[in-house]
Amino acid sequence: MHPMDLNARYPAIADLRTRARRRIPHFVWEYLDSGTGTEATLKRNRSTLDAVRFAPSILHGEVAADLGTTLFGQDHPLPFGIAPVGMSGLIWPDAERILARAAARAGVPYTLSTVATQTPETVGPLTGGQGWFQLYPPRDPEIRRDMLARARDAGFTALVLTVDVPVASRRERQVRSGLTNPPRLTPRLLAQVAMRPAWAVGTAMHGMPRMRTLDPYAADTAARDPTAHVGYLLRTAPDWEYLRWLRDHWEGTLIVKGVLRAADVPGLESAGVDAIWVSNHAGRQFDAAPASIEALPAIRAATDLPLIFDSGIEGGLDMLRAIALGADFVMLGRAFHYALGALGREGPAHLINILRRDLAANLGQLGVARPVDLRGQVLARETRAQ
Repeated sequence: MHPMDLNARYPAIADLRTRARRRIPHFVWEYLDSGTGTEATLKRNRSTLDAVRFAPSILHGEVAADLGTTLFGQDHPLPFGIAPVGMSGLIWPDAERILARAAARAGVPYTLSTVATQTPETVGPLTGGQGWFQLYPPRDPEIRRDMLARARDAGFTALVLTVDVPVASRRERQVRSGLTNPPRLTPRLLAQVAMRPAWAVGTAMHGMPRMRTLDPYAADTAARDPTAHVGYLLRTAPDWEYLRWLRDHWEGTLIVKGVLRAADVPGLESAGVDAIWVSNHAGRQFDAAPASIEALPAIRAATDLPLIFDSGIEGGLDMLRAIALGADFVMLGRAFHYALGALGREGPAHLINILRRDLAANLGQLGVARPVDLRGQVLARETRAQ
């Protein structure tokens, strides 16, 4: 479809979300769209972002938006990238490779999850040297070493340790949908697949999604627990010693994802991390967490390290809110999968175009050229007890 037609039909992430829901099976939709518990944290992310307000400038003349930024010594034309999503290829066939190519074309980072449906070896060469690898921490040191080596050899330049999943989340909507891991197509789920032909054909071509990165380690599960699938290798709650071990064994950029307390910053700095990723796992992990945006200012005040931000971002204005309150870079996960579900391979590029246009329009309204120029210009924000 011509870009002008896409802009007319799908001008916002909300439009992509609506179409994606009609094109992917219900059990897949529930996996992508759900939070945990009553989804209070998911809703809190949205309401607290909405509470961040600016006073628009007047008589500022024409403003030429400059969306470029530098992160870890690398220039990017945009201040955002693609966050990791587990089992991404379940949401849309071949999602990881589609997203990696789209990110490389746009000059932004793509983050591959340990529990993706593609491997570091198949995705790393597609990232244009801007691939990040998200580590769900394996318990076994030998598997840990092997994963780091695979990520490094595949060309990933940053390691992202996710620390906000010490135990598995319940995600009740996902459970009710009938989704298991690995997915088993029961008659109930097959009926849903039959109603989504594009997803079904693509999945038939690429095979049922599974956590392919973990295939070499699958035999080890037999010695641990006869009822556990290979994903149980990841069910380790890392501690400070674990983080220090990673710092000693990973020579590239090290990012810690899932930080919500300024009190944790000194320990992270002492451990030698290169950046902190402020995130509440998009409301999917703990339903009494603060909104990521309300945790951000205190963390910014506590460190000079680069801050990466996610959770609840639904457009360029939300990115500006995060950057104004201290973020250096913003990541989106769900939105890129809405785009895939809605438009397939065309989706990620169209979403990047939506976000670029939205950033420029809001900067023009505010009378500033660069997102970082909004630091100190927040008119009001909702505050809550941390």
